[in-house]
Parts: sequence; C-alpha cells; structure tokens
Amino acid sequence: MSFQLPQTHSLKILTSDGRLLFVTRMLRMFAYGFLAVILALYLAQVGLTAKKIGLLLTLTLAGDTVVSLWITTAADRVGRRRMLVAGAGLMLFAGLLFVLTNDFTLLLIAATIGVISPSGYEVGPFLPIEQAALTQTVPITYRTRVFAWYNLAGSFTTALGALFGGVLAQAFMKVGMAPAGSYRIIILLYAAIGIILGIFFTRLSPAVEPPANNRPLGASALSSRLGLHSSLRIVLKLSSLFALDAFAGGFVIQSIVAYWFHIRFGIGPGLIGGIFFGANMLAGFSALAAVKVASRIGLVRTMVVTHIPSNILLILVPLMPNLKLAIAVLMLRFSISQMDVPTRQSYTLAVVNPDEASAAAGVTGIARTTGASLSPVLAGLLLGSPALLGAPFFLAGGLKIVYDILLYRGFRSIRPPEEKTAHKDSAS
Repeated sequence: MSFQLPQTHSLKILTSDGRLLFVTRMLRMFAYGFLAVILALYLAQVGLTAKKIGLLLTLTLAGDTVVSLWITTAADRVGRRRMLVAGAGLMLFAGLLFVLTNDFTLLLIAATIGVISPSGYEVGPFLPIEQAALTQTVPITYRTRVFAWYNLAGSFTTALGALFGGVLAQAFMKVGMAPAGSYRIIILLYAAIGIILGIFFTRLSPAVEPPANNRPLGASALSSRLGLHSSLRIVLKLSSLFALDAFAGGFVIQSIVAYWFHIRFGIGPGLIGGIFFGANMLAGFSALAAVKVASRIGLVRTMVVTHIPSNILLILVPLMPNLKLAIAVLMLRFSISQMDVPTRQSYTLAVVNPDEASAAAGVTGIARTTGASLSPVLAGLLLGSPALLGAPFFLAGGLKIVYDILLYRGFRSIRPPEEKTAHKDSAS
C-alpha cells in the first residue's frame, strides 16, 4: 500500500484541461461499458445470426480504424479539439442509426462510418489525442502514473456502465418491455453521451494543442501522411506487434464474451452486467498496480511479465466445468489483465517526439483496431459451432503469448528517457 500516496499526489498536478480529459474519458467508457453488454444481444433480437453478428462487429472495428486514421493523423495539424468534437459527432451518428433501423445494410453503414464500441474498450480517435494532450501537460516522471489513473478511471466507469446496462435492460424487461425495445433505450443513451462529449471537448483550452512542428523538410510521403517524421520506424515496428496483440484480443471482446456466457450457461443481461462490473473494476486496479512494478523493472518488462499469466488464465476460462469457476478464473485474469495498458501507452509516447505524439498514439491505436477488427468475424463462426465454443479463448491466449515474446525481444534495449536517467544515476 506504500505506493498509493505518491500516485494520488500525481493527480494534483493535473491542469484544468487534464481534469476535463479525465471526465471525458470516464463518460465515454461508461457509455462503452453499457453498450458492450447488450450490443450482441440486441443484434440477435433483431434477427441477426451469430455469423452476421461477428461480421457486423468486425466491420464496426474496421470502420473505427479508418475514422481513427483520418482524425488522429490530422489532429496535430488541424487541431486536437476539432478532431475530438468530430469523433463525438460520429459517436452520436452511430448510436442514432442503430436505434432507428433494423436493416442490416444500414447497420453496416452505422458500424463502418460511426464510432461505436462492441468491446467495452476504447475505439475511435479519442484515446490517442487525449493521451498526447495529457503527455504534454505533466512532467515525464509522472506520465506513467497519470496514465495509470487515467486507465483506472476508464475501467471503473466501464464497470459501472456494464452494471448499469445489464440492470437497466433487465428492469425494462421485467415491466413488460420487449428485449429489443429495452436495448434500444440503452443505445439511445449512448448517442446522447456523444452530444455531451462534443460539448465538453469545446471547453478544452489551446494548451492541449501540439507544440510547433519540427518536421524535417525531407520527410517522406508516408511520414507526411501519417503525421510522423523521425519516429516513423519505431512506431511502425510497435504497430505491427500491437496489431498482433489486438487481433488476439478481438476473439474475446466483451460483446463476444457476454454472448459466450449467455450461450454456455444461459444467463441473462443482468448477471452478465454484474460479471463485467467486477471484471472491469479489477482491471482498473491492475492498471494502477503496474506503476510500482514499472518503477522497478521498467515499462517493457512490466508489459511482458504481467501479460503472460493473464493470457494463461484466459485459456483456462472455457475449460471450467461450471459458471462459478468460469467467473472466478475470468475475474482472476482481469485482476492482472490491464497492467500492460498504462505502461504500453506511456512507453509509446516516451519514445517519440512531442510534435508526433497524437500521430504516434493514433497509428499504434489504429494498428490495434485493425488487428481487433479481423477476429470477431472468425469468433462468430466459431461460436456458431458447439464443438468450437471455447476456441476463441484458446486462440486469443496463445497469440497474445507470442506477442509478449516478440515484444520483449524487439524492445527490451530501447528505454524511455526516465529509465535512461535512472540507469545513469545508478551506474554513477
């Protein structure tokens, strides 16, 4: 418990912009949390098969990739605040179209163009731009700590959202409302939060905008399009690994795990919401615990040594013979599952130039979304076969362990500035 006081103190250095970015993160993750619990159940209620649900979730993530690429790579040139408002508008668009139609083609359009989260985790352009803004408002020695609290805030509100979505849907159905109608009300709330986010983003000050551009005149066409220059090579290398990790994670996004629990054990949205409330709470505190580990062994090692046990537990979930044990193993997995998240975010922004921060976070985030967008359709095919019901968990855990090994081999010698300073001090 000795690490709690300095970590709490790190929040006191937040500027008014930093505090507002925490609020927008929490609102958004609350919306993502309640949507993820009911999204696949809603799609099933309006007549989509497991295969079509998987396809729609894949295209949702693929569309978010395109949107994120456009917005985040332009944010440092066009303006971070403008791009955040644009993202909030696309969140509103997607939510409204999902409410207004059951037509599969129109749902595909909403999923592809709009911003909607089937996973309960971040999608769209928000996270990279907010990370870049936070990074330049805090000292580098506080960066990982602030990111840990930022992720804890997101996990906590995702948990509350999951509980809220499940309980609210169950309450509507108990008073006689059809399941599809109760789910539509929740999706409408998601759209409303898009409006609130847009208003909040307009209140950010010019201090969140990037520093003067130091881009060299000889920057390549690819660098210019991606908003990168000297950091292009390391960002692309990180992106390829993050894409593999996210591809693995796409087999077990929250909507799919919720659907798996429903099929395997026949439980309803109320209990599913409760499961993910507990899971996301544990995930948030695991992100906070990562700070102490990272201060001792470094960011890259923390990413790897905490991630491998988490993935072994993921593989064990479908092997459990009953609901209680499956929930217990899932909870144990979530208790360490997010320790790599603030360390990954902090490391990415530590090894690039400040004027490339939004673009670097955006490109690596897009790589993750691209990887994650490919696997839900495969997971949908697997869930359609009773004999392969546990396969998404096996594939996700195994591929994530491969990612951990490759990450350690490729980046253990590349240290962020604060670790270089600490190493010099200890050597002297």
